[in-house]
Amino acid sequence: MAHRTDSVVALYVHVPFCQARCAYCDFNTYAELESLMPAYARGLRQEVEAAAERWGRLRVSTVYIGGGTPSLLPLDLVTDLIEVVRATFDLSTCAEITVEANPGTVTGLYLSGLRSLGVNRLSLGAQSAHEEELHMLGRIHGWDDVVRAVDEARGSGFDNLNLDLLFGVPGQSLGQWGETLRQALALDPQHLSLYGLALEEGTVLAKRVASGELAVPDEETAAAMYELAEEVLAQASFFHYEISNWAMMDDALRASDHRWWPRSGACDTASAMSELISPYVCRHNMSCWRNEPWLGVGAGAHSWMTAEVLGNTRGGSRDSAVGERWANVAHPKDYVTACSEGAYPASLRRGVERIDRELEMGDTMMLGLRLAEGVTAERFEARFRARLVDVFGEQLESLQRLGLITWNGTAARLTGRGRLLGNRVFERFI
Repeated sequence: MAHRTDSVVALYVHVPFCQARCAYCDFNTYAELESLMPAYARGLRQEVEAAAERWGRLRVSTVYIGGGTPSLLPLDLVTDLIEVVRATFDLSTCAEITVEANPGTVTGLYLSGLRSLGVNRLSLGAQSAHEEELHMLGRIHGWDDVVRAVDEARGSGFDNLNLDLLFGVPGQSLGQWGETLRQALALDPQHLSLYGLALEEGTVLAKRVASGELAVPDEETAAAMYELAEEVLAQASFFHYEISNWAMMDDALRASDHRWWPRSGACDTASAMSELISPYVCRHNMSCWRNEPWLGVGAGAHSWMTAEVLGNTRGGSRDSAVGERWANVAHPKDYVTACSEGAYPASLRRGVERIDRELEMGDTMMLGLRLAEGVTAERFEARFRARLVDVFGEQLESLQRLGLITWNGTAARLTGRGRLLGNRVFERFI
């Protein structure tokens, strides 16, 4: 198939292996399957090559290797993976390449190996600075492991480092959460992802809470934890660019207050983008929040491909465009079997959904409003050839009356209250 220079995608690679399953986790992860790793890596190669056979030599702007625990993959298998991506796709020379890692599974030698492969962003699942919280969550590392991993990452040449942290943990006080924030900031990360703990049905932690053995903070305390993070990180010159994500600001802007979106200045234009405020925003996730196409490879990975990438536009009209979403088969053993069957077998994909223009517009609003930059009328019209106010004017006016968004005719953005009640906003666009 010919090289499609107009098709740009973000590439997600799922690595489902873990040493142990965390007490709160309902992700597509599996413990004690390490023996499957070589066959799984071959499956990834086969899927990447099959995707290129189907859609051409796609331009890849970002690569995100997530899990699970990708840092469990032996370095030679990571090397093979990145080499096949480079050989098969048109990987940008300035691509952001992220690998997630558990602080208890990495060494300086391993991290140096990742850096030599071109991995330029590391995301560590730190979660908490308190040993009792880490133990209750079922994590295999301690805070000392986080400190060591950060030090070894710096020594290996990583200058773009994210830490994942959890709040709303059973038994966690506002003071304990504040201490976790302070300890994390002392490590000088470029990026922080802060997630409120969700009790997923069937997980060990959910069962312990349901039985009364553990108690989670109430909604008021959890909201106070979120607001504390906004305050502490603003003071530390972090830009709150997405509901759950903060990035260190550009040096020229560090003296300004960018808790959400600037009220004035060069960045406050209809077309302004978050990258103008911080060079450390996660470019891969920005593509997803802007509802741009991404290809997911690996067991349980999800994909969203627009009509342009799929090559099924009719007459070049966006009005008739139809994209597709799908998920791969979940279990890694089934995934390996499916990949061995040949070029993109039907047994690999599950739940293929065709996305029409109306649904794509709604998804663009729900995802884009998660961002501090919001959804601008200018970019919406350029994408859909329709005025934002004509399509969603009623919803925007109603949400503004409720104090959940700001809407000035050029950009829609969440308010502080809207960030706490995001689901009430997003459901208006379903």
